Amino acid sequence: MTAFFDHHRPMLDAALRALHSRAFWTPFPEIPSGKIYGETAREDGASGFEALLGKPFDLPGHPEETRLGAEESPYGRALGISYPAAAPQTLIAAAQAAAPALAEAGVEARIGACLEALVRLNRASFLMGNAVMHTTGQAFAMAFQAGGPHAQDRGLEAVAMAWEEMSRFPTEARWEKPQGKAAPLLIEKHWSLVPAGLALAIGCNTFPTWNSYPGIFASLATGNPVIVKPHPAAILPLALAVRTLREVLTEVGLPADSVLLAVDTPEAPTAAHLATDPAVRLIDYTGSNAFGAWLRQNARQAQLFTEEAGVNSVAIAATEDFTGMCENLAFSLALYSGQMCTSPQNIYVPEAGIDTDQGRKSFDEVAAALAAAIDGLLADPARAAGVCGAIANPATLERVQQARGLGRIVRDSHPVGQGRSAAPLLLAMRDGDAAVEGEWFGPIAFVIAVPDAAAGIARAADLARRKGAITAALYDTDAARVGAAARAFAQAGVNLSVNLTGNIFVNQSAAFSDFHVTGANPAGNASLTDTAFVASRFRRAMWRRPVAA
Repeated sequence: MTAFFDHHRPMLDAALRALHSRAFWTPFPEIPSGKIYGETAREDGASGFEALLGKPFDLPGHPEETRLGAEESPYGRALGISYPAAAPQTLIAAAQAAAPALAEAGVEARIGACLEALVRLNRASFLMGNAVMHTTGQAFAMAFQAGGPHAQDRGLEAVAMAWEEMSRFPTEARWEKPQGKAAPLLIEKHWSLVPAGLALAIGCNTFPTWNSYPGIFASLATGNPVIVKPHPAAILPLALAVRTLREVLTEVGLPADSVLLAVDTPEAPTAAHLATDPAVRLIDYTGSNAFGAWLRQNARQAQLFTEEAGVNSVAIAATEDFTGMCENLAFSLALYSGQMCTSPQNIYVPEAGIDTDQGRKSFDEVAAALAAAIDGLLADPARAAGVCGAIANPATLERVQQARGLGRIVRDSHPVGQGRSAAPLLLAMRDGDAAVEGEWFGPIAFVIAVPDAAAGIARAADLARRKGAITAALYDTDAARVGAAARAFAQAGVNLSVNLTGNIFVNQSAAFSDFHVTGANPAGNASLTDTAFVASRFRRAMWRRPVAA
């Protein structure tokens, strides 16, 4: 059972070193190159995706009471794939039946199975890229990276952290207490790792694998069977992952039902039924604040790990590279049409303007320059389609239309590429406008006039503290103010990026280095991937007995 663990031990050890150094490292190349993945990998991935369309998805041995699935690509085609589906109680019973063998298998067997599954998923990255592209609307390059290697990195990060936590203390010890002239007390002690119980992973529409892999792999590694509940519009990526995991588990002699797929429909959702079952003790959730609040109120038997909505802000005080700043922000605003949990929304600019390497720039000039940078980025139609992708949910397009009436339009939105699409909408707003207090998910951004630079920083940090934020950015040339801002955003529980220009963006979060979400503000209560993310998924139980000297 430990053959996979032994085989992949060098990769696990390298992951552990990266966790401690926080330096760049990955075993899964992010470049979709035939030289890396095989000369026919791109064609094989595309043909493999086409072969899945219009057919029942094969998931051998999986509980099946009916077939469900009605995914439609944001690029304009119906996938026509049906998946095995079963009632929540059927899935719960299957997971419970698998639980004892998974728990008793041992840490090395479980860790090894997880590592092997990640390696196999990496080999299938081109297939996964197509699946993610046509369920989320991401352009292929982003779908390949975020849905494939970057998601695999996050899964491996969770597995490595789980291994470290489970192996941190010995499993047995000889305890000897001196008693003066009397013989010492000798006790033999043994510790077992006890999984928390069944796990439920509730996926999202926009990043089905990137957001779900950490919870799935952390739970499996620590011995908890996982029921994977994809978003009804993005089933295929997680169905592929579930199939790979079930194949590996079967090969190592563990129950395939340690991982199950819970397919539902918008008309008959099952997440609430699964989440409130007494057997479910762990829930990983990415989605709206509304359902997150419902889970906190109703799924009280379970430990929740959430990533929810927030308002990401940028405070502009000054810059030594005005063009670089505008181009950097333009890309962050346009990337995947603002549908990333890390995308900036509120941009605070002093009403009297800012100092730059190009001289003093007024508020209106800053706003206009941002709009011009977006125009320049998206001037080429092919590049625009590759950056913006498509809109995952039709409701996002309706939100763009609604937002047009909130402020003065600096740059209007317009379609780009094929299918549902929208370039960024940029609005000029006044300080204190109520609209900027909440998340406007999608390609919508506000340039907000504030009294001065300090006020912009204060507004952004306060909003993160009250409403939640996953990212924050600052452009400034005053060292003292940068230091004060770093403290303010840390107290608000949000990660801060300062003076980003060039090919690094506030949207990006690097596995093994960045802790994605702090868990310290309303945008989420968990962090990918710190020790707290894995440590409560298992407990230690001891048995002991006296032994002779």
